Amino acid sequence: MIRQQAFSDKEKRFLKGGLHCHTTRSDGSRSPEDTLKAAKEEGFDFMALTDHQVYNLKNFAPETGVIVIPGMEHSNNLFKDHGFRCFHTVCLGPTKEDGNGFDQDERFDCGEAPDAEAYQPFLDEVHRRNNLTILCHPQWSNTSARYFEKQKGNFAMEIWNSGSVLYCDSDNDAAYWDEILGQGIKWYGVATDDAHAHWEFGNGWVMVKADKNISSILKALENGEFYSTCGPEIHDFYIEDGKAKVDCSPVNRVLMHSDKHTNAMIRDDNSNLTHAEFDLEDSWEGPYDYVRISVVDKDGKKAWTNPIFLS
Repeated sequence: MIRQQAFSDKEKRFLKGGLHCHTTRSDGSRSPEDTLKAAKEEGFDFMALTDHQVYNLKNFAPETGVIVIPGMEHSNNLFKDHGFRCFHTVCLGPTKEDGNGFDQDERFDCGEAPDAEAYQPFLDEVHRRNNLTILCHPQWSNTSARYFEKQKGNFAMEIWNSGSVLYCDSDNDAAYWDEILGQGIKWYGVATDDAHAHWEFGNGWVMVKADKNISSILKALENGEFYSTCGPEIHDFYIEDGKAKVDCSPVNRVLMHSDKHTNAMIRDDNSNLTHAEFDLEDSWEGPYDYVRISVVDKDGKKAWTNPIFLS
């Protein structure tokens, strides 16, 4: 049996977390304090306050019990004078005591690197300062995989971004992820809100198998011990006897995805589907390098596993 790592440790519980959110420290509508209070009301265990170009290490409302993951969002424009295409990167790091190389309120200019190679020194510096990086909202940014696939060191990319979905119906279902995975680049997929306005908040998040502290959460994220969701729950995902198997809360359909393979789908029109199995050994398209699962409930809300890599 091969089990996706989010479901291997049955003793730890899943923590609900937001990895991309803005406050009045940049262009968000809520103060950091009110954002964390809203996070508590939505049942979040942790939240990263990732304001543009300004780093945060501070928990502005510790009384809420919501853990604050240090971080920021960095912006880079690929075109200076014509058109729009950009790289945005969420940076997530440990506490200062555990080696975070950034300072509270440290500020950064927007970059103007014209391509992934020119942008790489910034990523290298972020990683040198012990931060993880996430590629943000590629569809909203007008950057398909051909533009960002040469970035090195990201642990994840956004496969759902609530702000982009509600603003222009983009970044809503793992666009370009299989192009990355199909090249053997092991980036995980995260759902985020990227909330600027209050109505964007609480629509997409990660469920992380970790202890409730910053170090454990970051380690679990880096190791892919999480799934992403807009509501549906995924209880298990594993490969056994030549089949990919998934258990979940009641949904309308379950899909299996892999590069160089058409999607496989199991559907229940009554939306009571809680288990699905997909044959991996009798594919006319040949062997799978990896498989991942997405589910869709009766209201159209989605959840995504991270991949199980087979080669």
